[in-house]
Amino acid sequence: MLPGWAVNRTLFRPLLPVLGAHRRAVALDWRAHGGSADPSADFGTDELVEDALAVIVATGVEQVVPVAQSHGGWMAIELRRRLGPERVPGLVLCSWMVLGPPPPFFDALDNLQNRDRWEDERDQLLQRWLGGTDTPALRRQAQEMASYPFDMWARAGREITRSCRTEGSPLEALARLDVPTPTLHLYAQPADPAYLEAQEERAAEHDWFHVQRIDATTHFPMLEDPAAVASAIDTFVRGLNS
Repeated sequence: MLPGWAVNRTLFRPLLPVLGAHRRAVALDWRAHGGSADPSADFGTDELVEDALAVIVATGVEQVVPVAQSHGGWMAIELRRRLGPERVPGLVLCSWMVLGPPPPFFDALDNLQNRDRWEDERDQLLQRWLGGTDTPALRRQAQEMASYPFDMWARAGREITRSCRTEGSPLEALARLDVPTPTLHLYAQPADPAYLEAQEERAAEHDWFHVQRIDATTHFPMLEDPAAVASAIDTFVRGLNS
């Protein structure tokens, strides 16, 4: 389980009872996140991929199904490239802009890299992601993300921009893999039916792509309805072995 930028592994904690019941479930903290050490040097997506590979080696697992939150998906796709289809038989992407970000999103990424505007932009993003929902778990999530300093949010803006400009949309990056990899996108926000329809059209064109909307309202459906998210992931993973 791979968090996004400025997100700790605690985001996945509600999923562990189901996902860990019949297989090994591992949630990591990236460097400078959560319980991991903060290196003195700068880092980016490539270094986080190395972190994930180190965890995989340390656990001794042969096959992994990355479950990535938001832009942690770029690290998941790179893991699939590095390890190949035999070791990464499937991918689960949660709450990601799989069709590609709209142009205004790049303005938001630029603002996160500006010392005069980053806090306002961060707060607007968190407000949008929470969708007006107020529960203790979601409040903790927002507080945790807001606790990260400018350097982390600026780094996130820089790295997400670089990945989007280099790779195009996540679906375009997935389509370029040497072997098609079964991929499930789980999300709740936005609720606009047109967004789901657009993804279903892509699924009709690519039999390796699957999408499921969770009946929730925020960017963090695993905190709103962990049973539904865990069940969807479990069903998908079981299907990889059938």
